[in-house]
Amino acid sequence: MKSFLLASGNAHKAEEFKELFHGTLAVTPAPRTLEVDETGKTFTENAFLKAQAYFETYKVPSLADDSGLVVEAMPDILGVQSARFAPELKEYKDKNEKLLGLLSTEANRKAYFVCVLCFYVSSEEYYFFEGRVHGSIGTQRKGTDGFGYDPIFVPDRSENDGKSLAELPEWKNSHSHRAKAVQAALGFFTRS
Repeated sequence: MKSFLLASGNAHKAEEFKELFHGTLAVTPAPRTLEVDETGKTFTENAFLKAQAYFETYKVPSLADDSGLVVEAMPDILGVQSARFAPELKEYKDKNEKLLGLLSTEANRKAYFVCVLCFYVSSEEYYFFEGRVHGSIGTQRKGTDGFGYDPIFVPDRSENDGKSLAELPEWKNSHSHRAKAVQAALGFFTRS
């Protein structure tokens, strides 16, 4: 079984990846979190910077992800800066409310979450996998099972019931941007 060090000290994130990889790849959290300057202009660049930094520090294959929310009408306010949007607000519920306010008169509410995974095996061998989930920004926060922008993001689904990602934990486990990126990676690594 291939083993990767997660470019994060977050044990919960490592557990999430462990579940998503269904025992086909081993993912362990880093002993400590490194401060990596995410200077990339894309999710791919930032995932690479993180994976490379953890590889160079710990000398083992590393896995990093970079993800965020892209709002079609305002592409420059979130994207790779999603976690740093409205830095004066510490809680995501407040960030969500600020984003809802910015979009209050906007007709185009289309958005998508994107996740890019970087598997850094060596300085000559690294791989990228991307997943996206499309939807729109709702008009209010709904649900308690998600985090970040999940309570205001309504994914495109055949049910078309207006539920937010925070109201759909089972659906999210197999259809989220992270789940799709993991599925792409699994397809590759199980063939290799």
